[in-house]
Amino acid sequence: MTTAIMLMGTCSNAGKSLLAAGICRALTRRGLRVRPFKPQNMSNNAAVTADGGEIGRAQALQARACRTPPSTDMNPLLLKPQSDCGAQVILRGCLHDTLDAAEFHRRAKEFLPVILGSYRNLQAQADIIVIEGAGSPAEANLRRNDIANMGFAQAANVPAVLIGDIDRGGVLASVVGTTSLLDAKDRARLRGFIVNRFRGDANLFAEGMEIIRKHSGLAPLGLVPFLPEAARLPAEDSLNLDSSTSVALAGNGTGIDAGTGGGNPIRIAVPRLQRMANFDDFDPLLAEADVSLVFVPAGEPLPGDADAVILPGSKSTRADMAFLRAQGWDIDILAHWRRGGHVLGICAGYQMLGERIVDDTGIEGEAGASAGLGLLPAETVLRPFKTLQEVHGKEIASGCEVRGYEMHIGETGATEAESDAESLRPMFSLHSPSRLHGAVSADGRVSGCYLHGLFAQDAFRHAWLQRLGHRAAGNLVYERRIEETLDLLGEHIESHIALDRLLEIAAEQRR
Repeated sequence: MTTAIMLMGTCSNAGKSLLAAGICRALTRRGLRVRPFKPQNMSNNAAVTADGGEIGRAQALQARACRTPPSTDMNPLLLKPQSDCGAQVILRGCLHDTLDAAEFHRRAKEFLPVILGSYRNLQAQADIIVIEGAGSPAEANLRRNDIANMGFAQAANVPAVLIGDIDRGGVLASVVGTTSLLDAKDRARLRGFIVNRFRGDANLFAEGMEIIRKHSGLAPLGLVPFLPEAARLPAEDSLNLDSSTSVALAGNGTGIDAGTGGGNPIRIAVPRLQRMANFDDFDPLLAEADVSLVFVPAGEPLPGDADAVILPGSKSTRADMAFLRAQGWDIDILAHWRRGGHVLGICAGYQMLGERIVDDTGIEGEAGASAGLGLLPAETVLRPFKTLQEVHGKEIASGCEVRGYEMHIGETGATEAESDAESLRPMFSLHSPSRLHGAVSADGRVSGCYLHGLFAQDAFRHAWLQRLGHRAAGNLVYERRIEETLDLLGEHIESHIALDRLLEIAAEQRR
């Protein structure tokens, strides 16, 4: 009989995703068959599954922690924001609809049967399922139509543990306040609490743990110290970018291989687009000790001393093209290129490098066309279908093997002029199906493609950096580093969370 435990937070970004990944790895190391699950997620950082669907990046990482391939059942409902009040609805890996927030809230319970069906599929594969909630269960104004927290826990009959983030401050009030806002039936689902991201002497917080226990009625299950190395794992929320950047660059002294180090790093600038997506593409570059990568916020110019500018993915290409121009970044990019700098566009960033982006049917918003940067003689036409697939092949310039995934709406090709078609060289030769992909300018300094995950390939990353003037390939083996960090996180969880009690709680609910 499969058991389950659900992790709920007192707020968003309380650390649920990483705690879930750590618990998954710790229980997997004990020999259990573990599967992650998140009923409803909201993120523009997504991963492609082998069957051609997409799920939240956090669930893909948790699947890796379980040493199992990610599947669409692990995150059956994914919301991908396209504007401040509207999002794509991805149901079991496929685009289902585009809804504004009010309409989704009204219709949310329509998706519960699908969510429960995915959960049952995982039950057939696992000894225990580690479930991650979304936001906070104490949002009483949303409880009636909730399917992400207590609404799912009640429907699936699973127990829950509450996580509070002490790093934010006010953790006593947040845990106790959350329990007080729940009705009696929901409160009975909560069986314990964990305090996350603790810094300092744990003995000094013993009284705090007792106060929470006394006022909430929940059993203390762990006081988890802050683990800086966890920033090496892919983040799901762009709110984490500022902190993860600084930690990733500084956190190379723990025995996990990093770059070679040096006093004159390669400088890379990434404009922080309003709807930026799949920003974990840059994690391997952040991990290189000889690379200084900055996400440039709105209102600031792109640094004039950058060796390369990378345009990232976006959930709304034309809107972010307008946003880029509003910041004056188009002028900065063209000036950078004229100075001899390199420019790379990934996915939507690739589309922005061309002459035009055409959306005749209003797929991303108001129908129309937008001028691109004109650095590649190419044009993109947005189409109603979405390309979702894992790919592999080689970079033509270096011969390096590459792996990655495509996740985009739109097709990019040379403009109609015959001279343009001849001057647009492909970037990759891909297999399955065999085809040429991407584009490189005649001088080799501007390139673009739809492939996410490129920089996780060590040989390609080092070859690309060497073209920017990198002195030598570093010794970072990125995928091994991720595995070692997951093991470190699992050991951390094993040391600071009462896992045996967590397993007992899961088993008690089953009976």
